[in-house]
Amino acid sequence: MAAVYDWHTRPGPHAACKPPDARGRLGPDAPPQVPEPLAATLVHDAPSVLIVALLGWASGAHAHVLPADARGIPHFGWSFEPWVVGLLIASGALYVVGYVRLRVRSRRSRPVRAIHLAAFLLGWLALVAALDSPLDTLAAALFSAHMIQHEVLMLIAAPLLVTGRPLAVWIWALPAATRGGVGRAVRTRWIRVPWRVLTMPLIAWMLHAATLWAWHAPAFFEAALARPGIHTFQHASFLVSALLFWWTVFGNPARGERGAHALLSLFTTMVHTSALGALLTLAPGIWYPSYIESTSALGFDPLLDQQLGGLVMWVPGGLAYLIGGLVVGARWLTRRTPRPAVPAISGGR
Repeated sequence: MAAVYDWHTRPGPHAACKPPDARGRLGPDAPPQVPEPLAATLVHDAPSVLIVALLGWASGAHAHVLPADARGIPHFGWSFEPWVVGLLIASGALYVVGYVRLRVRSRRSRPVRAIHLAAFLLGWLALVAALDSPLDTLAAALFSAHMIQHEVLMLIAAPLLVTGRPLAVWIWALPAATRGGVGRAVRTRWIRVPWRVLTMPLIAWMLHAATLWAWHAPAFFEAALARPGIHTFQHASFLVSALLFWWTVFGNPARGERGAHALLSLFTTMVHTSALGALLTLAPGIWYPSYIESTSALGFDPLLDQQLGGLVMWVPGGLAYLIGGLVVGARWLTRRTPRPAVPAISGGR
């Protein structure tokens, strides 16, 4: 069987090195460092948030233990965590079954538009990339890879799942006897009232911002690195808060178009996430010491790796919110622009 490589217990070629300094740099006995940077839906109602949240909840299991061969050399491959794989397969299979049933029932209509189908499939693939691909194992060793993983969850998977709106399709995948009961359950006030509160634009914005800033505090982030259960909760909270946030931007047809609120949410989120990314990029020292050993063992400078992770949040992250703002702005202006009146054609001279 393959061995397991744990950065915190297994000695590596860097074991005899002097302790790192405050900037995360190792002593002169360390192996040569490479200073170059590493090349690198929410759905229609509350139950769907829980389904997608389970995907994030399972993603943290064993996130900080790397697989290794018999010689103890770590390798980065697909993690194939049973809970993650099972939830991903279940969500995808339910969508396919429900989609086929809806198409068969309504041959002449389009119960699910092509844009919704494409968005769900792309969001599903983004979840696979974030939770089960080599990115998940690499995130155990490099802070920059960990930031990429978080950005994929919050800025790619979440808005695509919101746009996909798979709840109705998932319900149609259920047996006919169960379908009606589920539909009635989601309309009870025990679900509707909390859902309305959580999807208020200001509440969703505050939850997303608080989640992002709190988890990047060194004490909380280090706790997540040290304990798989806390890390699981971290990923789940990132995903769920992002789903709620993007729901207020793209997925709220029942309350009408709120383009101005969505633009304000996107702009202010771009500002505060860019500020957090800038703090990480420009910090003179290491925020998360747990990454010093693993990053150095791979031949990268820990401080440079942290700066790269900050840049990931600062630049591509800010660009994602900007693109979302352009989409919302275009839709808002299109709906507000009155159509030109067509003059009547007179039969006389």
